[in-house]
Amino acid sequence: MIYAIVGLGIMGGSVAKAVRSNIIGRDDQNGKIFALDKNEESLSAALTSGIIDLSFTPDKTKEMLAQADMVFVCLYPAATLNFFREHKNDFKDGAIITDISGVKHDLAAAIDRDEIRPSNAHLILGHPMAGGEKEGFAASRGEYFLNHNYILIKPKDGYEDEAAVEKFRKIIHGMGFTRITEVDADTHDNKIGFTSQLCHVVASAMVESAGDPEITSFGGGSFEDLTRIAMINAPLWTELFLANREKLVAHIENFEVQLDNLKKLIETQDADGLKSLLQDVRTKRIQMQKN
Repeated sequence: MIYAIVGLGIMGGSVAKAVRSNIIGRDDQNGKIFALDKNEESLSAALTSGIIDLSFTPDKTKEMLAQADMVFVCLYPAATLNFFREHKNDFKDGAIITDISGVKHDLAAAIDRDEIRPSNAHLILGHPMAGGEKEGFAASRGEYFLNHNYILIKPKDGYEDEAAVEKFRKIIHGMGFTRITEVDADTHDNKIGFTSQLCHVVASAMVESAGDPEITSFGGGSFEDLTRIAMINAPLWTELFLANREKLVAHIENFEVQLDNLKKLIETQDADGLKSLLQDVRTKRIQMQKN
């Protein structure tokens, strides 16, 4: 197979490295990896390190897509939608095409309106639940995906071609992911709004509230663990927050209620109430680990 990566940043680079190490290095010995990016330094680094076999700049997009059996579009959400619209008719017959976008509503709606679904290939929306806090090809690692979750977006009317989806599932597992969850776009956006976007909001607010750039000299791990993801890619996360604003704001408001409950228990020195709440939190977190 020819695996094509559109966008060779931290996620696209990690996809390429995982495919190189875990699929081409094992089960698909004759496979090749193509990559497309406007950053020629990233392309050069990927070529020199042997991660990709051929590089393409944006003016050669159609040439690459015409050869690719598996296409990962690793762009920001709006750019992903625009890419699918522009290249709807440029994919190889029978190719599997996917994205990595953290918000799915607009993409799923465009599929429902038949704006971006190729007539000759299989578009399967997906979201690898892994990555790092830095950006760029230099920060990419195939190991990010080991034992992590992958989400597939199941259309309202079911998959058009189950065989293509099953082939994609095998590729996902081959890259190192251990669990695949399949849900509709609305459920994805609601859950990710909580487990990912709200966490980035909280981490950002924590850093903003510090008021002391030397506070880390008093850290024992808790602050560092909670705020690692605050080393944020501002353009990307601005787009993600706004694209999922209704669901994210609802999660923020619920979080504010819970934070206010804790604040009141501490202010009123309600030791019994505070202990009961914290014990409930511990029980819930232990249960979460079992799922």
